[in-house]
Amino acid sequence: MGNTIRAIVAFIPADRCQNYVAGDLREMPLDKMVDLSGSQLRHFPVHVCSFRELIKLYLSDNHLNSLPPELGQLQNLQILALDFNNFKALPQVVCTLKQLCILYLGNNKLCDLPNELSLLQNLRTLWIEANCLTQLPDVVCELSLLKTLHAGSNTLRRLPGQLQRLQELRTIWLSDNLLTDFPPVLLHMPFLEVIDVDRNSIRYFPSLAHLSSLKLVIYDHNPCRNVPKVAKGVRRVGKWAEETPEPDPRKARRYALVKQESQEPQAPASPPLPPTDS
Repeated sequence: MGNTIRAIVAFIPADRCQNYVAGDLREMPLDKMVDLSGSQLRHFPVHVCSFRELIKLYLSDNHLNSLPPELGQLQNLQILALDFNNFKALPQVVCTLKQLCILYLGNNKLCDLPNELSLLQNLRTLWIEANCLTQLPDVVCELSLLKTLHAGSNTLRRLPGQLQRLQELRTIWLSDNLLTDFPPVLLHMPFLEVIDVDRNSIRYFPSLAHLSSLKLVIYDHNPCRNVPKVAKGVRRVGKWAEETPEPDPRKARRYALVKQESQEPQAPASPPLPPTDS
């Protein structure tokens, strides 16, 4: 049904399309989720902010470049998807949503992230891939509960040493950047389970055998002279990897995403208590 509606509204002028989609949301959804992805929105429908118990809000694939301050009323929001929009800066109101666990910001025009992002101390997953980042913002290193970081398809040349503070981090995706060396900080993060440095310019890989939690390393499409050494049982995807079948990098990422989505937080039985100050 959703695809049918989108196919119909594709032929409606943008303003009328926005009124049609937003006008259909007048009551709090029973599943506490609003999905306005691909709705050709240019302005966020403010009346959605009246749904105070909302848990999930998907605004992917629109034409948004700002958000109203009223969004701050959604203090129970745990998942917010703003990917595939036109944001040049992250709206400050997003940093007030302290219950956020998953934040999708990929495929925008972000050159940096505000220091106020550090207020989101419940954040477990951050997607910032395909933006205009020339360096990983230092504020990311202050998200102490972060488990998954997607920072591929930017122009990163190095990673900050402070990244090793993120001792809950398990998966880091850095494909399609400008890394010429394997990031030294990752060698001091034995808790990492998945490292993806596919499609960079790394010429030499140090041994990763001491990374005791490592399960998968993707290093394909690098001009490397050697294969990274890993502990027994760790899967490698790239040049000179074992002859046993290895997962395609795209399939590996897709598998990780499906697994992550299946573990998305469920709506709590009662509204969460205000954070003690995420």
